[in-house]
Amino acid sequence: MQLFQIRNQQLQRINKDSFKLEKDIQQVVEANMETLFGLEFVRSEFSVADFRLDSLAYDEANNAFVIVEYKKGSSYSVVDQGYSYLSVMLNNKAEFILEYNERTGKQLKRSDVDWSCSRVIFVSPSFNTYQKNSVNFKDVPFELWEIKKFDDEIIAVEQQTSTSNESIDNISGSNPDSVIKSVSKEVKAKSEEELTSGLSNELKDVWLELKSQLLELPNTNVHTTQNYVSIKYDSTALIFVRFSKKELRCEIVRGNTNEDGSKAKTFFEIDDPKEVTKIRTWNWKSGVTGSVYTFSLSTFEQIDYRMYLIKQKYEHMS
Repeated sequence: MQLFQIRNQQLQRINKDSFKLEKDIQQVVEANMETLFGLEFVRSEFSVADFRLDSLAYDEANNAFVIVEYKKGSSYSVVDQGYSYLSVMLNNKAEFILEYNERTGKQLKRSDVDWSCSRVIFVSPSFNTYQKNSVNFKDVPFELWEIKKFDDEIIAVEQQTSTSNESIDNISGSNPDSVIKSVSKEVKAKSEEELTSGLSNELKDVWLELKSQLLELPNTNVHTTQNYVSIKYDSTALIFVRFSKKELRCEIVRGNTNEDGSKAKTFFEIDDPKEVTKIRTWNWKSGVTGSVYTFSLSTFEQIDYRMYLIKQKYEHMS
């Protein structure tokens, strides 16, 4: 990737800089966890069992813990380390919940957490071909993010996405007690193909058309979880889509309302003259009220108006 800056109608190259230490990467990411990954930062250097995790974060959208690890070199196995971290999490759930509650002042319960959506994010200036191929599966619960530093304190991040329809279970061996097998029993990353497998052919075509139009918007990408597909603008969800036999159930985040009635800075209000959206709200344990706009989609004729609604959110985010 080459970056340029326009000065007096002339392009001037922005030269690549470098992170001197892993700690430098960690400090940048932890200070901007929500901006980069849409996650709530919990704590740095969390020790549990015989491991020390670089960063612990929480994904409110999926009600799941996320471990973030930082690397500068390439002499390590993403698969071995990732599954070891997920295994220690699943075997020490109470410690993760206790740490979250003590750090945030909230009262999270074990039943509040969707452990099937647990994942590990690796952040590095670069990953080698072996590391990228080792996680090139449709259901591996890891994310690889490359972070680049340039002159003038410019930072660029890019996720290395999987292109395979192969399952990690196919290479994990026959031993039912292997770390991969034991983790996969509880952490169940799903592919888009699996999530949409119950749709009729017509409804699947509706989804593919909607997805195609959404991905035409700059800087959007597809992200799958155990329960839904989200289209993200950079690293923040633009829309969540859940699949039923008769329709696509879509959600657009409005934002939070505080106990005093004041709204978050990013609170979003939609213009919906046809009144197809409904508002769903819930109360966080902190007393804050969260809300989303919901609507359904089942035919090609509905796509244009739904895109009109979604683009309002996109323009609000950008």
